[in-house]
Order: sequence, then structure tokens, then C-alpha cells
Amino acid sequence: MAITIRVAHSPDSDDAFMFWALARNKVDSGDITFIHELQDIETLNRRALTGDLEVTAVSIHAYAYLADRYALLPHGASMGEGYGPRLVARTPLTPGDLSGLDIAIPGTMTSAYLALKLFKPDVQTHVVPFDEIIPHVKDGKADVGLIIHEGQLTYADEGLHLVADLGEWWSIETGGLPLPLGGNVIRRDLGSDVIRRVSRVLRESIAYGLANRPAAVSHALEYGRGLDVEKTDEFVGMYVNQRTLDYGNAGRRAVQLFLDRGYHAGVIPQRVNVEWVDD
Repeated sequence: MAITIRVAHSPDSDDAFMFWALARNKVDSGDITFIHELQDIETLNRRALTGDLEVTAVSIHAYAYLADRYALLPHGASMGEGYGPRLVARTPLTPGDLSGLDIAIPGTMTSAYLALKLFKPDVQTHVVPFDEIIPHVKDGKADVGLIIHEGQLTYADEGLHLVADLGEWWSIETGGLPLPLGGNVIRRDLGSDVIRRVSRVLRESIAYGLANRPAAVSHALEYGRGLDVEKTDEFVGMYVNQRTLDYGNAGRRAVQLFLDRGYHAGVIPQRVNVEWVDD
């Protein structure tokens, strides 16, 4: 039976790398037609609340509010292996200086925000589109910026100083677990057969990109927002790797722990039992 699946993801180099093979018909999707939609991650988080997308990238934090309608696919993870969202400022600061300062964040449903609230619960925040945070901080409109995506590699070029790397903090805090940032979810009402078929195709797209890295990076370069090919390759390598093909036991434990800690900290209103799609 022919079926159309809307698959949404952010217009970033790592997501572009993951979905390149699917978008360019490098993998066989059979009778499934995929329609790609690109929007920033916080917009996708909000859209997923309404369930209008069959498959979408979301923040792991956002999954806490979507678990009744969506299941996590076992692939497509973006996880920080000792690195992650970064707090940056115009002048050198330490984490101890953050209390009472105003921090620009990319959205309250992002994993970066949850990690920040676990790291420093008493900070003051306001939302700024993720690609405007660095200029926002440079212009003095916020004391500190919480940066995600390519800004993690370019903030120093803009004259900003690192205050803390939340992925590094999480790794130390948890004895070496990766920091769960993003994942792909699929709507439960599609049924087990369609879910398995869609899951297989999406995993093959990631695997094809990893196996044909130069071509996939060349495609991802179009979404790198000023990164050259070397930095695009570096950024893709940070967030698309073997962990992206399969979370693994440590990755799955990290997701559950991250959401559990969010619940116990009062950031997430209810405890979430993470459910994964079986391959």
C-alpha cells in the first residue's frame, strides 16, 4: 500500500547529512513517499505537540511532552560525547558567576535548556532564535548565550568566551554518559508495520551517508551557515556517528536519566518512561 510520510528536520548540516541519501533517492523507500520539511528545532518541538507530522526530529527534552503520541526511533540521535551546548559571554566568566545573569536560550523545549536548568537551576533566561544568540550576546542584549548547532564551533571567532560546556559537565556528572540532545520520533498511530518500514529506510539513509561521507558532507555544506568544508566535516562528525545508527545501551540509559533528572528537578512535570521502536 502506497503511503506518504512527512519527515521534518532542522536545516542544519548534521540533519542534512542524515537525510541526504533519502532526499536524493540513494536508498530504496519502496512504496513510501517521503516529503521533507525543514524548520528550526524549537518550531518542530512545538509542531510535534499537535501531532501533525508523521516523523520529525525533536529535542530529547521535548519528548517528555510527546511520549503519548510518538515513539523514539532507535537511530537518528544527536548526542554530545563529552561536549554539547555551550554557554558563552563577551567577557571571561566562570559558572559561579551565572546566578542572576540573563541568558539567551534557543527555546524552553530544547535539550540545551533542560541541561542548563540541571546545571544552574536559578538562572534567568529569555528565548532568542538559535541563529541570533551570538549577535544578541555581542550586542549586549544578554549577559550570556546558550549556543547550539554550528555556533559551538564559531563562537570564539566572534570574540566570545566559553563559560561552560554542558556536554562536558554532563559527562563528568554521570560518569561518562553522552548528553542526549536530539532524536527522531514517529507517530504511534501509523501502526507497527509502517513504523518498521519507515524506520528501516531512515536508518539506511544515515548508514549510506556515513559510508559515502565526502558526498554527504558536500551536501551538508549547503546548510552549514558559514562553515567551510573542514568545519562542516568536524561538526557532522560530532553529531552523526555510530551512536546515530544506534543509541546503544549507554545512549538509552542517558536518555532515560536525562528525563528523570528533569522530572526530579521540577523542569518536566511528569516522569516519562521512554519507549523505543523495535528494529
